[in-house]
Amino acid sequence: MTTTHEAGWAHASGALRGPSWLRQPTDPNELVPQLWSRTAHKRGDDLVVGGVALADLAAEHMTPAYVLDEEDFRARAVGFRDAFAGWQVYYAAKAFVCTGVARWIAEDGLHLDACSSGELTVALRGGVDPARIEYHGNNKTVPELRRVVSAGVGKVIVDSLTEIDRLADVARDLGTVQPVLVRVTAGVEAHTHEYIATAHEDQKFGLSITSGDAFEAVRRVLAAPGLELRGLHSHIGSQIFDASGFEVAARRVLALHARIAAELGVELPEMNLGGGFGIAYTTQDDPADPADLAAAMRSIVEHECRALGVAVPQLSIEPGRAIAGPSVCTLYTVGTVKPVRLDGGAVRTYVSVDGGMSDNIRTALYDADYSCTMADRRSEAEPVLARVVGKHCEAGDVVVKDEFLPGDVRPGDLLAVPGTGAYCRSMASNYNHALRPPVIAVRDGVARVLVRRETEDDLLATDVGDQE
Repeated sequence: MTTTHEAGWAHASGALRGPSWLRQPTDPNELVPQLWSRTAHKRGDDLVVGGVALADLAAEHMTPAYVLDEEDFRARAVGFRDAFAGWQVYYAAKAFVCTGVARWIAEDGLHLDACSSGELTVALRGGVDPARIEYHGNNKTVPELRRVVSAGVGKVIVDSLTEIDRLADVARDLGTVQPVLVRVTAGVEAHTHEYIATAHEDQKFGLSITSGDAFEAVRRVLAAPGLELRGLHSHIGSQIFDASGFEVAARRVLALHARIAAELGVELPEMNLGGGFGIAYTTQDDPADPADLAAAMRSIVEHECRALGVAVPQLSIEPGRAIAGPSVCTLYTVGTVKPVRLDGGAVRTYVSVDGGMSDNIRTALYDADYSCTMADRRSEAEPVLARVVGKHCEAGDVVVKDEFLPGDVRPGDLLAVPGTGAYCRSMASNYNHALRPPVIAVRDGVARVLVRRETEDDLLATDVGDQE
């Protein structure tokens, strides 16, 4: 067990041994299949994804780069669509979206969940029917709502009593009726990081069932002439591996659904149970299959509806990470390998790469775990426990906290980190004025750029200079 250190988890007692779940591999060159997209495999010296050797991709496009396995992404999207047949499946754009991905989502018959004007713009540019878009956010402005309603977005998920009045005024001014869901907090604590658990009471999203705010919101929406109440929305958090949390949430949300029918005489036609389905970042993670999730969630809802004597509403979910996450790996070039000798003779091997927290903030922000592998050569060296770090001016700039790499890892080697499709490019920044990497789709031996690499001209495009 590690103990707290004032400098953070990286310096905790026992950290040099690595986490208990991390086992030294017999062969550090081999992939752990469940961590990678479905076309990823080793071919001789090379890691190949979508029929493209990543060494060749790096030679043409440089590093760092996000490599998106199109076949994997689209198969996961269709897998959720088919497993949840009869439900509305909204791809959560916040995980990752660009116009190419939005086009895939539209072509493959999914809906889309946007939570900013920028995401809405990309979705519309990618050809998503606005009627198949829902719009989230805890602080939607009046101009934002005018844009959303004017675009014909299918549903707005209202998040506060203030927003109800604001949206009703916008709808009235535009002479239309806007369908909405009311986002409620069910008081369910998902077993996840504090910052991504979103259904407990003390946080910024939604309206509390327990306090009565959710029922008041329903009453206000029903009374607003410019709004059409379609149902309730609940989201319990992220990186969730089974349906147990959804069971408690569904029971509480359906109880509110039944109360609305009994006291207000309105049986709402829809219910959205959110997303948050987890993926395997490391061998400690065991995500559920979409078909198993669908069967469990369908059974939960049907059982509660029978007990309450209400009809099963039209159901929706919002997978994002579970589609995008495993479909992408990030490719880096090693720049420096530094064995650091610590008190007692222990050695930590720091492997520095040409990216870092500007392209993957999740390790620093959420204490997230990742894996990695050599992508361009096979080594016979014994594995060593290494820490892969970025090039930014922060001690917490860590990409992979602990991983066994060949002991001869050296400058110029290519490293690939799997499971980086969700929230890495979406949360990427220009910290230290870094240039955000490209997103390169690979399929059937062909690589094509979906999002180009930023340039220094891009950095300067918004820098207007000294105006005096």
